[in-house]
Amino acid sequence: MIANPAFLGREPAFWAYVRILSQQLGYTERGKGIRVPTLEDIKQALADLGLDTGRCLTSQGAPTPLGASLRDYFAFRADVLTSHVQHQLMVAEEAERIFRTLREQAEHQVPLPMNKQKGAKRTYSYFTGIINMLVAQGIQGATCDYSPRRLTTISDRGAAIRTLSRRLDGAFPSVVNPIAVWEIKEYYYTTTFGSRVADGVYETLLDGMELLDLREKEGIHVRHYLMVDAHGTWWGMGKSYLCRMIDMLHMGYVDEILFGKEVLARLPELTREWIELAKERE
Repeated sequence: MIANPAFLGREPAFWAYVRILSQQLGYTERGKGIRVPTLEDIKQALADLGLDTGRCLTSQGAPTPLGASLRDYFAFRADVLTSHVQHQLMVAEEAERIFRTLREQAEHQVPLPMNKQKGAKRTYSYFTGIINMLVAQGIQGATCDYSPRRLTTISDRGAAIRTLSRRLDGAFPSVVNPIAVWEIKEYYYTTTFGSRVADGVYETLLDGMELLDLREKEGIHVRHYLMVDAHGTWWGMGKSYLCRMIDMLHMGYVDEILFGKEVLARLPELTREWIELAKERE
């Protein structure tokens, strides 16, 4: 999923309102899914927060340009999650079937890591394996770091200009001066939405902020992807964090988010783009 151009390039104040209103009103409504605040909801929330309601609504109750944009964005966020994203997320059994099919067809050897579960739940990290095999098929033997164990570093004429704070889950062609980096969040067997899962979203936000700073100040664009799966975890227990992901995408902190089955169609296209960019570097 790529960002909706209508909501790209918004000023930080817009996202300040998105966040504070989402917190005040709630990201979801019990029994109704993702919440879409009305103008009256927005007015009341701002009043309760001690903020100027006139920023979003006129004295006659009509939306200001900011109020109209907020209303439209909340409606878009709810619609894209409900009508599209939830249907892309897989359960473990579906991911396993796709993983095993790809493994039978695989032409390239790539790491197929195991998950961190114990006992009967100990098995392959299906989503990571799917991603690794699709990337390998797409780059056709080109160099790729499928499991970086070093911090991502960007250099210019032999001098390091940025080193990211965290180790990412993949980098093409290398963790040093990559064209693309990605993070994978798969949690098929999680029974509660704990802090470890929530922290994964904020980690991606940190990486995105560093990469956006690199792009704005140095003119270097490292493509940054978030790949997410597990229907029960994200749609069943973590809808508010899916909302945060959509916000993150439109704030420019990730280039794309691939939800579940989206990787099957999109990764072959992305890897072709990466190969072309690698040729331009030569």
